[in-house]
Amino acid sequence: MKCGVQSNMSKPKLGQGVIVGRNVHFGEKVTIWNYVVIGDNTRIDDGTLVGSFCDIGKEVVIGRNCNIQAHVTISNGCKIGENVFIAPNSSLLNDRYPKSILLTPPIIEDDVVIGGGVTILPGIVIGKKVVVAGGSVVTKDVPPGTVVKGVPAKVAMTLVEYEAKRRNYVRSRQQVEK
Repeated sequence: MKCGVQSNMSKPKLGQGVIVGRNVHFGEKVTIWNYVVIGDNTRIDDGTLVGSFCDIGKEVVIGRNCNIQAHVTISNGCKIGENVFIAPNSSLLNDRYPKSILLTPPIIEDDVVIGGGVTILPGIVIGKKVVVAGGSVVTKDVPPGTVVKGVPAKVAMTLVEYEAKRRNYVRSRQQVEK
């Protein structure tokens, strides 16, 4: 493990090949899997898990109890709330007109689920309790309590409708397995 200066933090569980920048702060019970790069001045709060092959930029804030799966890119300056799930191969981008000096990272609020292969463009705010369907490209802010999908992502249903569909799906799968 290559490691920069770290102070006022817990010791995370680190896999092989993890590179940690300077002044990175870890909360309690943080797990970082293999071959992850974490940029300078980043904070990863209590109970968060980061999967293998992730690239976490500089000055990123990741809240408590997040689950960031493998091959996720979180660009410099991104803010991620608490209880956020980000599925594999998703990217949070911060540069609207590459390569510029004006970065506008997205903000992901609490209790958000981001499906696999999602791209969130710079400057976007994902509201609380949002679900972003796999493969979507988010080009506009997403209001709280909604489910979005598509390219570009558009509102597909409310969170209440999504939860009802999910419960029915789980119930039907459990009956098949009996």
